[in-house]
Amino acid sequence: MGVRNRFRSRRNSIFTCLLLHYLLWARSTVQRVSLLKSVRSINQRAWLDQVRSDFESSFMINHSFREDWFSNTQKNLLAGLTTSFALVPECIAFALVAQVNPLMGLYGAFIICALTAIFGGRPGMISGAAGSMAVVIVALVAQHGVEYLLVTVVLSGVLMAFFGLLRLGKLIRMVPHPVMLGFVNGLAIIIAMAQLEHFREATPQGEQWLHGTSLWIMCGLVALTMLVVHVLPRYTKAIPPALGAILGVGLISYGLHLPTRTLGDLAQMAGGLPSLHIPTVPLTMETLRIILPYASLMAMVGLLETLLTFNLTDDISGNRGQPNRECIALGAANIASGLFGGMGGCAMIGQTMINLSSGGRSRLSGLTAGVMILLFVLFLSPLIAHIPLAALVGVMFVVAKETFAWGSLRVLGKVPKQDALIIVAVTMITVFTDLATAVLCGIVIAALNFAWQHALEMRADIDDSEAGIRTYRPHGTLFFASTTHFLELFTLSTDPARVILDCQHLHMADHSAIAAMETLYERYEKAGKHLQVMHLSKRNQVLLQRAGVDVSISRA
Repeated sequence: MGVRNRFRSRRNSIFTCLLLHYLLWARSTVQRVSLLKSVRSINQRAWLDQVRSDFESSFMINHSFREDWFSNTQKNLLAGLTTSFALVPECIAFALVAQVNPLMGLYGAFIICALTAIFGGRPGMISGAAGSMAVVIVALVAQHGVEYLLVTVVLSGVLMAFFGLLRLGKLIRMVPHPVMLGFVNGLAIIIAMAQLEHFREATPQGEQWLHGTSLWIMCGLVALTMLVVHVLPRYTKAIPPALGAILGVGLISYGLHLPTRTLGDLAQMAGGLPSLHIPTVPLTMETLRIILPYASLMAMVGLLETLLTFNLTDDISGNRGQPNRECIALGAANIASGLFGGMGGCAMIGQTMINLSSGGRSRLSGLTAGVMILLFVLFLSPLIAHIPLAALVGVMFVVAKETFAWGSLRVLGKVPKQDALIIVAVTMITVFTDLATAVLCGIVIAALNFAWQHALEMRADIDDSEAGIRTYRPHGTLFFASTTHFLELFTLSTDPARVILDCQHLHMADHSAIAAMETLYERYEKAGKHLQVMHLSKRNQVLLQRAGVDVSISRA
């Protein structure tokens, strides 16, 4: 009992001390509050607004990070796995086209796909060693070797990164919709035509088309793959239909020992980790003269295909990406690929469509596809070597069908003839030449059509209400395509001695407009008639004055 009483008294004394300390603290706190009350009343609202803004910003960053990486993790992982299967044969084939080791194509696919997925501006878009860039460097490899290819890839990456740093990615907005339709249709045809190479086999007499049993087995597996891709979503959405088709057809082919070509027949895929390799080329102006044209063309083709695929991905996913960030990331990825012995690359519309149709929307899907490529090279090549090419061909045929804008065929007779011409022209040029040429031709045709149509809108109202005076009131834009029509609006021979040009509804756009105004003034001056300009905007006045054109201007 004595011990308990001593403990209780000690506890009461501690509580008493704490209570006295709290009262003293509260008293001093009340005094401090009274001194700072006016300051707090002034800054409280601003402080709360700042806290609220910081909280919302932090919340949005965290929410955006989760959406970019961890939205529907399972579906994105499976989509990335599916896409990786489709990347392998494409990258090997493109490496063979460029006459380099297939491992260079696989290393390039891993590096570019992974880095653009992590740092790019468009989650869900797949980049890799693309055929459009492989075609560009065939002559370079044949004439100068692989080392020049690697330094060219690095330089093209630098050009891509500068393009993004200069914030020029927004120029993709200038691509007209008919050009986009032609681009999509052309690439769909190219994807389908590229699969026909797998229906050929090497023989002592050279490459020949498959025939007999081999052809029937190939066609049967392709048809089965396409059927599974279309039917599987009706029964389950647990796995992407393309992945289910590849695995299912692969198991059937392996289990029945069907005599059909597999991934292992394309090339040897086993290898080690990519290592840093500085290209051994002389750092001279002669080297720059050799590689700069190829690097510039690679950069142009890569950026065009990437930004067009970027727009398509935006439309499918329903949200907007960051094109300049994507260009910078693509440039950095190509620099890294060149330094680690990989090919150059850009966005791949076929693999992007596979990823999107499989449910891939986050960065995780692209990163998974890139990492799986590396795992195939390091550990899993004996397994994927048994996947029949027919399964991948069937998947790519489905991708080609879904990529083609079938609606564009229905509207060909409804849209203006000029737009229909652009759609058909870009499609055909894409198929028979290359993407860059097709898009540039489409933009030029669209620009010329716009200029022609805009020039036809030039007209003028003529007012003869005042005796001895004729007033012209032109409407429209005066530029290089409309100057001839503008000058034809004036009837110099029948005009009175005094002519008024009312420019209230006239917009002068370029130097051709200045030259047209000067020509008009000189014609009236030679005819002994006076031309008076009214309501010329401040901008147009400055434009004429800078060019040294002296016309009579009235503000009335």
